[in-house]
Amino acid sequence: MLIGYSPLAQAFLGTLFTWGLTALGAALAFLARGTDERIYLDGSLGFAGGVMIAASYWSLLQPAIEMTQDSGDSSVWTLIPVVSGFFLGALFVYVADLVVTKLQANSTVDLIVGSQSERKASLTEVSCENILYKGTKVNQEFRNRRKEKLNDGVIIDDAAPSQREAHDRWKRILLLIIAVTVHNIPEGLAVGVAFGAVGKSNSATFENARNLAIGIGIQNLPEGLAVSLPLKMAGYSAKVSIWYGQLSGIVELFAGVFGALLVGWIIPILPYALAFAAGAMVYVVVDDIIPEAQSCGNGKIASWGCILGFILMMSLDVGLAD
Repeated sequence: MLIGYSPLAQAFLGTLFTWGLTALGAALAFLARGTDERIYLDGSLGFAGGVMIAASYWSLLQPAIEMTQDSGDSSVWTLIPVVSGFFLGALFVYVADLVVTKLQANSTVDLIVGSQSERKASLTEVSCENILYKGTKVNQEFRNRRKEKLNDGVIIDDAAPSQREAHDRWKRILLLIIAVTVHNIPEGLAVGVAFGAVGKSNSATFENARNLAIGIGIQNLPEGLAVSLPLKMAGYSAKVSIWYGQLSGIVELFAGVFGALLVGWIIPILPYALAFAAGAMVYVVVDDIIPEAQSCGNGKIASWGCILGFILMMSLDVGLAD
């Protein structure tokens, strides 16, 4: 983001900055310490859900609505790009969930970590019984309710956590990674379009494009952590967790260059792309993250994590709006 470079170079530097802050946020997972991983996992899932809900509106839906309104048409038809994009984003994650289920849970785990020994350690660590209730008296009604949720009649044993439950957990985390990655694509496009359009109108200035990249980069800090922290708390190594945390943001590099190259073609579809990402994120939060965070009796911790994540992302988005 240096004056005098071509729009393509500016877009690359801008999205390189946003990706770097995503990686920095993911690296904060190194600070995660503690013995009660299940509590931290549920709290971090709640935090991720709050970040994603706030980002889905202030970073995605609100700009998409403003773009359609700026087109000059004030009728209800201006909502079509936002409504259709939002619905298609939710549908995309729903179909992805079905595909992952069809491919079987083992494939999902292998996509996240290839080490058989690490997988075995992870399957043990994420168990509600082995972590949350270690050395404590478990509420029998809650345990019975969890047993009834298993269709195959498997009885959960304190020493042998259900492999199916663990695999379902990895599927949810994979969908979290997919949702955050999909959300980063239109953000990268927005940065690329901003630099590519410099000089084409009075408001399209280098300073505005630079400020947009800085704002998106700062809000990417908690988004990187929202991916890496649940993985770290679920038993994966810090390196694996940080790798997938930063990987969710690297797509901004490609999207930014693409946006700068095809700025005239990208602008009309940007509202659809922003709303698509918002729909994907909201669906994952409602269908996967919230149920998972509530599954082991840490609902209050998860709820407050969600509130804190929402406040943080809202503060970043609104505070950097100008």
